[in-house]
Amino acid sequence: MGDGESAALTLTLRTGGAEQTWRLGCVVGRQARPGDVYLLSGPLGAGKTCFTQGLARGLGVEGYVRSPTFVLMTRHQGRLTLHHIDLYRIGGAAEAWDLGLDEQLFGGGVCVIEWAERAEELLPEEALWLEFSYGESGDVREIVLDTESARYGGLLEELAALSFAGVESLDAGAQ
Repeated sequence: MGDGESAALTLTLRTGGAEQTWRLGCVVGRQARPGDVYLLSGPLGAGKTCFTQGLARGLGVEGYVRSPTFVLMTRHQGRLTLHHIDLYRIGGAAEAWDLGLDEQLFGGGVCVIEWAERAEELLPEEALWLEFSYGESGDVREIVLDTESARYGGLLEELAALSFAGVESLDAGAQ
């Protein structure tokens, strides 16, 4: 580590349904800081938008947050501005850049990008990747949080500590 590189930090969580995935997002939203970038990937229906809705609530965003699949990008105001981007319908990284992705990534708010892998080469290293996948049964989801940035180390430590009691206990009063 003497060469200035950061160590990879990874945390794997399991949620038992949409409510737990939403609560996980709430915790992340309450801890979010200006300039945070959350990069979400995983199959359709795996919980990316549900997590983002919780994150929005954790930021104090009022109202319903929809996935911007057709409009590609929406902005919501809470204690910080949430830039919610969905790259599902784009053809590649160049198209994402043409959307003005740089303005959202390097602004003072919080940026959440669904289907981030579609423009991976454009995205900053100082980000937290969340890989959503279907769990072993029903509504169970596995979420792998991964970063090489120390910026998110404290968040991963907090989530790891909370997960020992079960994700269902992640701030049940957040709704």
